[in-house]
Amino acid sequence: MKTKKEDIDQLIKETLTEEEAKFYDDLDEQNVFQMVWGLFEGKNKWIMYLMNLMTLVFFGLFIYCLVQFFNTEVTFDMIKWATGSVIFLLGVSMLKVFAWMQMDKNAIIREIKRLELQVLSLSGKVS
Repeated sequence: MKTKKEDIDQLIKETLTEEEAKFYDDLDEQNVFQMVWGLFEGKNKWIMYLMNLMTLVFFGLFIYCLVQFFNTEVTFDMIKWATGSVIFLLGVSMLKVFAWMQMDKNAIIREIKRLELQVLSLSGKVS
């Protein structure tokens, strides 16, 4: 049983050239792992490498602060190490949110390209 999406996709592929149809197939919905690896493609991949490096550094510093927190018995030092732990954990969280926003941006761009191809397909049928 075909769905409406499959019918529409088939109609679009019929009006596109072979090269355009292959490009349209590449724009299909991705799973999470494909989206993560997609972050490391394109002209801004260097910033993703930098962000992941910083995430590892922040996580390492978080672990260090956590270990120091449990190794001290002075209340003031505990407060300092707990504050450092929270700050570095927030840094890791913010960098992860940045990565998820980039994945969402890439998904939106992919959908816009699909729409452009659909418009191209419809304009080819009209003329």
